[in-house]
Amino acid sequence: MLKGYLLLAAAVFAIGLFGVLTRRNAVGILLGIELMLNAVNINLVAFAWHGGNPVGWVFALFTIAITVAEVAVGLAIVIVIFRVRRTVEADHLTLLRG
Repeated sequence: MLKGYLLLAAAVFAIGLFGVLTRRNAVGILLGIELMLNAVNINLVAFAWHGGNPVGWVFALFTIAITVAEVAVGLAIVIVIFRVRRTVEADHLTLLRG
């Protein structure tokens, strides 16, 4: 049964990694990162369930809280960049260049 959860997590992580590597839109990249973090949560819960140790559930809750904060900060940055540059394409974001 654990094998099915691990395969699901691997598939979700691969989809997220594919999204991060192929998307040009900053929002799409953030969604790919979100999928990758959700794959980590699936692994944490699966191992906690399989081992009978609730520590994985606690780590999953902390990871969900961190993910929510990451999405909030990331979207705030994307909104500010859109207001300044009028684009959210990752190829055109050169704010750090002089």
